[in-house]
Parts: sequence; structure tokens; C-alpha cells
Amino acid sequence: MTDALVIGAGPAGLMAAEELARAGRRVVVADAKPSVGRKFLMAGKSGLNLTKDEPAAQFLEAYGEATAWLAPMLEAFGPAEVQNWARGLGQKVFTGSTGRVFPVAMKASPLLRAWLVRLDGLGVEFRPRWRWLGFDRGLVFATPEGQECLRPASTVLALGGASWSRLGSDGGWAGPLAQMGVDIAPFRPANVGFNVAWSPHMARHFGTPIKGAALIAGAQRERGEFVLTARGLEGGGIYAVSRALREGAPLTLDLLPDRSDAEIAAKLGARGKETVANQLRKALHLGPAQIALLQEFARPLPEGAALARLIKALPVPLQGPRPLDEAISTAGGIRRDAMTDSLMLRALPGVHAAGEMLDWEAPTGGYLLTACLATGRWAGRGAA
Repeated sequence: MTDALVIGAGPAGLMAAEELARAGRRVVVADAKPSVGRKFLMAGKSGLNLTKDEPAAQFLEAYGEATAWLAPMLEAFGPAEVQNWARGLGQKVFTGSTGRVFPVAMKASPLLRAWLVRLDGLGVEFRPRWRWLGFDRGLVFATPEGQECLRPASTVLALGGASWSRLGSDGGWAGPLAQMGVDIAPFRPANVGFNVAWSPHMARHFGTPIKGAALIAGAQRERGEFVLTARGLEGGGIYAVSRALREGAPLTLDLLPDRSDAEIAAKLGARGKETVANQLRKALHLGPAQIALLQEFARPLPEGAALARLIKALPVPLQGPRPLDEAISTAGGIRRDAMTDSLMLRALPGVHAAGEMLDWEAPTGGYLLTACLATGRWAGRGAA
């Protein structure tokens, strides 16, 4: 009989495997893909954001209604511990101006390589191309050698959410767990772009980043950069308000958040013979893409105070979020009430779960990876 089994070789699964191995368990890690940490490596291509260096209370607020039950795990392995963990793997880290923490190398690959060396030293065994199919008097896998069934003493499931399926997290685990009586909340896209029905004249601006704006979604207001794409809006600024937008809040843009309506109106002054576009460019230094947004959603543009109000609160009609598989992360998954305090599934004694399989969500900025590591560590210790 297998001693300890981890299914899923992302950050949560690898952390669970390390904790099990340190507790003296013989650990097997099974993963459907040919290599480990594929989504982790993809996240590191544009700079691996490990965590966020900010006061503990502020950090915890990012997890919304899941804060109360995640708090013990994040207090045990939060931003400071994540940084020390990375340093322990030989990766120097630095904190950017917004508090986001990155490895100096900026990539995930050096950290992952060092982590795998550590796990190998702890005796962890990896079985690539082992796809978990469900339960049948054990845990059944499709493997290169045919179907296999394992009956481990302890199991940690760390199969990810339901986005970026080509990297391994396709949410296919939800069916087998639901059949076994595990209560699962429906998947929803989180940290996702939104569709916009652009007119043809916007095409020249696709790929342009909008910087320095504030995005308002209901009661939420966030400063952040976003990009105009052929399909709509993408990027960190839109991701920060994506939950409110997904739940039906309208989106408005403040294109000049550091200036008041009155200041903008005074700058505009009398237009004279100039076109409105030229006035916006010369008096307010708005770029072509910002001006195009105003013309897209508020043509014909008014003048004076009315134009100033539009610049401060431009309504942007959205056509819904991009598909679930395109989301950076997903909400939904195994509900809190379906688990014990150690993250063991009540319907499946001896089986724990971690990472994005659990029903929580958080914005980008280091919160996602920190919670995956923290819940993986917690589940691994519980399983041990």
C-alpha cells in the first residue's frame, strides 16, 4: 500500500509533499502532465510575484469572506515566511514599490529547480503522466503503463482550479468528488478580463496600455493599469475589480484620478476653434487611447464641466467576463463546510485538499501563490 500520496504537482501539492516527507512519510506525487509546476512556471514568465509585503490585517482582507478560515494558515505561513522559504531555496528576493515581492531572478524556474532538488533529497517520488480518474476501491489513475489503483494511507489533493486547462488545472476533479458526497461550489472566473463590443475605429488602439487611471466597480475603486484588446479589457487593473464586475457592478473609469472635476473644467476653459480631441490632448495631456475611450462611449463629447465629469466617471458597458479557462484563477471549489479544520474532506476520511481546489478567491499581487503555499503546507501537516 502507498504510504502518502499527493495528486497535483503545483505549489500547493509540492508544499504538501514536503511537509509529509519531513514528517517521515514515504511520498508519491502524481501529476497528469509530463513535468511539474507548469502553471507556476507560466506565472513566472512575466516576473514571479511570490507574495505581498504589507500589514497582516490588510493582507488577510484580500481573501474576503474566506479570511476567517484561511487566517490560521496564512498566519502560520504568510508573507514573511514565504520570503524566508524562497531564501532557503537560494533565491534572493526584493520588494517593489507597491509591496509586491519577487525573486531577484524574476523567474520561477530557478526556484522550482532548487525545490525539486530538496524534495528529491527528502525521498519524494514523482509519477508524471498519471491522470487521476476517480475512486473505485482506491484512487484510480490512467498511466502510460495502463490503469493503476492506489490505496494510500494518506492523500492530499492539489489539482488546481478550473482555468488554464492546458497547464493541468481543468477542474475535472469536481465530478468524482461530488459523486463521493463532497460539497462543491460552482466554478466562476476570477482575475479575468471582460468583453467589450468595440466599434471599428478602436482597432488602432488594441494592445495599448491605459496607465494612471482608476477603475470603479460599485463601491470598489482601484488604481491600476489595463490594456485595450480586440476582445475587451485585460490586465491588473481590471482583474482587481473583476469580482465586483462579475457580480454585476457597472464599470466606470476615472481617467485623471489625481485631479478634481473643477480643476479639469478650469484647464479645459474655452475651446475656441480647437477640436475637443486637441483640447484634451493639449490641456490635459490625455493620450490617443484615452481620448478614443471618451469618444467611444460618450460621443458626441460635451464641453466644459460636463466633459470634466465624463473624464472623472466614464461609463464602460461590458459584455460579461472572458471564458473560465482564460481566467488567471477561479472562485468556487470545495466548500469550507465540507472540510475539517485540517482541510480533510468530511466525506472522505484520510483525504485532504489544498490550493485552488478550495472555495476562496483573491486578487493578483502575491495573494494567490501565498494561499496556495499556506494551504498546501497546512494540508500536508494534517495528512501527516
